[in-house]
Amino acid sequence: MRKAFISPTKYVQGEDELLNLGYFVTTFGKKALLIAHADDVNRVKDKLDKTAETFDISFVESNFHGEASRVEVARLQKVAEENNCDCVIGLGGGKAIDTAKCVAEGHNLIIVPTIVATDAPTSHSAVLYTEDGQFDDYAYFVQSPSVVLIDTVVIANAPTRFLVSGMGDALSTYFEARATHNSYSNVNAGLPCGAREGVCPPAKGTNTALALAKLCYETILEDGLKAKEASDNNVVTPALENIIEANILLSGLGFESAGLAAIHAIHDGLTVLHDAHGATHGEKVAFSTICQLVLENAPKAELYEVLDFALSIGLPVCLADLGVKEISDAELTEVAEKSCIPEESIHSMPFPITVDQVKAAIIVADKMGQEYKNHK
Repeated sequence: MRKAFISPTKYVQGEDELLNLGYFVTTFGKKALLIAHADDVNRVKDKLDKTAETFDISFVESNFHGEASRVEVARLQKVAEENNCDCVIGLGGGKAIDTAKCVAEGHNLIIVPTIVATDAPTSHSAVLYTEDGQFDDYAYFVQSPSVVLIDTVVIANAPTRFLVSGMGDALSTYFEARATHNSYSNVNAGLPCGAREGVCPPAKGTNTALALAKLCYETILEDGLKAKEASDNNVVTPALENIIEANILLSGLGFESAGLAAIHAIHDGLTVLHDAHGATHGEKVAFSTICQLVLENAPKAELYEVLDFALSIGLPVCLADLGVKEISDAELTEVAEKSCIPEESIHSMPFPITVDQVKAAIIVADKMGQEYKNHK
């Protein structure tokens, strides 16, 4: 059996860690292309200026347009070439990070999240969009980022909703990993650039990745609420540090090397609902976690444990929490059909999946979430 595990070359987090960014730039050279929204640059400009001076390096500002599109990637690759940049830095949220991954194409890449709303920073994949923000395609590269660097002070001062959303994303990691493991399905870690065309055979997940996914779940249950309180007060505590690690490293390694299943597929289905567009990725994933547990008839104690945790930190437990007050049968069918398209991860579940099963799971999860919330 072929197995695969993938991870960044180095992961580092700590208070004021941005002051060490220049050191990591020097491992590649003296000049880095900085891909970041102007607002994110302004938030950390003092630290960027200080690290540049300390380590005698320079940042080439990119005037990032804000969308991870093919046009923007091509423009920034030209900027990097014209300025003889030695490495690429993606600083900010998901769009800047994905753009940096595509510009670097798997080489000499430093990722600096300023929020921990998803587990994407450690992965060797990115999402491309059209210039007007519509989904375009997924991109996979030969390796994960060279460095993932997180300044915990920056995270503590970001809006708490992002931290909670990241816990929503991390909440799914163990349950999808477990399903993938039980079905012997393939994982993204075995999918380097070009693998879709048959360059390299697929791979299963490792026991190591499954263990990390389980630790991710245990960590957010233990420290999630305490970390939220720290974020609410803009301070760094051990609990917040643990949740940053869970949201980014444990969940990132877990989803990529242990697998995705029904949860992220149902999330993708929910994106067709206009009323849910105001919900973040992690918020939709949190509700979709309840849907997968219903779909696989998980033990009642496990389901209630997830509901209790979600409610304790303010994650959605029903469609209304996502902004969907009403849903027609036609809309529900559309959600379920999108969740079940052949290329979706839902087919990593350890049993055959039908559209009707997914519809039923969403209906029951929504009803259970409403009732549980009302009785709390």
